[in-house]
This record gives sequence, C-alpha cells and structure tokens, in this order.
Amino acid sequence: MKEWKLILEKIPLSGSLNMATDDFLFQSLGENSQTYLRFYQWESPTVSLGYSQSVERVVDVEYCQKHGIDIVRRMTGGKLVLHHKEVTYSLCSLDEEVFTSTLSGSYRLISEALMKGLEKMGLEPFLADAPPDSYLKGNLPCFSYPARNEIGVNGKKIVGSAQKRMGSRFIQHGSIPLEKDENLLRSVSLSEGKDSDVRMTSISRELGKKVSFEWVVNHLIEGISEYFNVEMKSKTFDSTEKVEIFRVQKERYAAKGWTYLRKPQEVRPS
Repeated sequence: MKEWKLILEKIPLSGSLNMATDDFLFQSLGENSQTYLRFYQWESPTVSLGYSQSVERVVDVEYCQKHGIDIVRRMTGGKLVLHHKEVTYSLCSLDEEVFTSTLSGSYRLISEALMKGLEKMGLEPFLADAPPDSYLKGNLPCFSYPARNEIGVNGKKIVGSAQKRMGSRFIQHGSIPLEKDENLLRSVSLSEGKDSDVRMTSISRELGKKVSFEWVVNHLIEGISEYFNVEMKSKTFDSTEKVEIFRVQKERYAAKGWTYLRKPQEVRPS
C-alpha cells in the first residue's frame, strides 16, 4: 500500500499563505513518487484568480477593498473563486503509477476520489459534461457552471478545481463549499449577462444540516484513501520548510506585482 503525506491545516490561513504553501509543495516534489494531500481553510473571505485572468475584467476591486475581502492569484488556471465557508483541498504528485500523464486523466481520477468521499456523506454526486461556450470564453465565476469532469449534486456544482502540470509533476486544488453565499460571489465579480446566474450548491444545503470542516474532511480522507488504496501519514512543516513558504508568500502571493499583473507569465517561479 502506498503512503501519502497528509497535511491538515486546522487553523485558517491568509490567502497568500495558502497559495504559497501549495506552491511550495509543488516545487518541492523530488524525483521520487511522493504525493501530498492538503486540506485548509481561509481566515477571511478571499477572491482567487486563475493564473491568466485580468483583475480588471473579473473582480470588483473597489467592493473587495471596502469590505475587507482579500484578492490573490493562483498558480493554476481556471476562473474566479470566492473562498468562504468551505473546505479547500490540494493534491500534489508526480506518481505516474497512480495518475495519468495528462491533465484530463488525472483530473477525472481526483474527481472520482472526491465523489467517493461525498457519497460517504450521503450525497449523490455526478461528473459533469462540457459547459456552454459562454462560460468557457467569458468572465463568469468558477461556480457558474461545472466544467467537464467537475462534480455536481442535484444539477448544481459542488466542487470547483484547477490544475497545473510540469511534465509528470502536477498540483490540483479546489473549493468545496460548506455553505454558499451567492450574493457575496455576485458582489465581488464583474460578470454580466444572461448566463451570470450562479449554479452552485453546498454540502450543508444538500444535506439539510450544518456541517463542520472537520466532519467533511474526515469523509473526504476516507473516500480518497479507499479510492486510491493509499495510507495517509500526517505531515507537519519543519522550521526550514516554513522559512521557504514564508519567502514564497512574501515574494509572490503577497506582492501586488503578482496579484495585479496583467501578464502574469512575466513572473517566473523561483
């Protein structure tokens, strides 16, 4: 049985620190087949942008600044996500024995594993087909439609994910709402038009009861472990790793040059 490293952040972190930690895990993968699974929370409502998105096109910056909502840019692609009252996961690996060599193949495997965890909660999730062109080409938020192989429940999106690959090495992270706040999502985004309705749901809404971060994470860990037939071993960051994570946070994810840059490809990873 393979062993994965499990990182469970029990204390909510800032948006820039969360993104820096995921980046560190991705960059720290060596030549072995190590896999990291991380679950985390956000200390305040935070908007995250896909790597290539323009702040001016998708975010109401003035509203966010007025209401204390943080803005960060992810290392992964995809569309705007509002992180608030949710479980966020990241899975980072270069294990070719477990994951396929393609983005779509590994994406589907991870979705199927997450579905197993959702089923253990009593939900009936499904894998989505391709969304309409208006979603793919426009500036609608991530939770407006499920993308291909993303997860829905009762016709609405319940998990939004994005992935970055460099050869066999990849990281995928995603948002799983515990509760939904469609009004806040509409307020922070600049999407307009007939397809701007948010087609999202949450675990609490679908189960008809309030659920905790810990309860959801425990079910997800159980489902993922069973699906991939792996054993989870708890990992904490040592002092050297923390120093490096804080460096990445300061130089990239807490820097306006990264967050507001119109051409983020000009910023190279360290």
